[in-house]
Amino acid sequence: MVSTGYAAAVYHDGMEAAKIVEKDADFDLALLDIMVPGMDGFELMGYLQHYDIPIIFLTAKTDLDSKLQGLKNGAEDYITKPFEVLELLVRIEKVLERRGKMQQVFNVAGLDINLMERSVKKDGSEIVLKPLEFDLLVMLVKNKNIALTRERLLHNVWGVDYVGETRTVDVHIGQLRKKTGIAGNIKTVSKMGYRLED
Repeated sequence: MVSTGYAAAVYHDGMEAAKIVEKDADFDLALLDIMVPGMDGFELMGYLQHYDIPIIFLTAKTDLDSKLQGLKNGAEDYITKPFEVLELLVRIEKVLERRGKMQQVFNVAGLDINLMERSVKKDGSEIVLKPLEFDLLVMLVKNKNIALTRERLLHNVWGVDYVGETRTVDVHIGQLRKKTGIAGNIKTVSKMGYRLED
């Protein structure tokens, strides 16, 4: 997903996902496939509901019985493959909005960041950022105090198909530091990437 700002964790086995959630249930949403090994999507849904994690099924199973089973048992949505990424993003946002999990305004390191306006202000004055600079800042803000690799930043901000060197990230981080005046908060993690501290 390009420039969404979402931090995603991918698990290819239902049992593995259940164990991860048991250790740390701090997930805003789960995209579940029905046909996964270990524990299928329907079983995993019941498990995730104990932790109040909203669920969207994203699956190749197009039969009515599967759709009804998913929706009747509490899934927020049921999307069949193939699907359009933009449609998926809109549906994710709608679920997060319904659940009150869609934060639109952030105040970090003295910056006021409004996702709806795509604006950044400091002491009431607007800071003009290019689209990729804004997306990069949002990615850092949504994962503040967490070290993010250059590869992950490239993947999430520039997109999976981006062909280029991680030096691109360094250049944009340099611009962010300069324009926002929070160079001291954007830390370089040696041989890895960056971390926004607040």
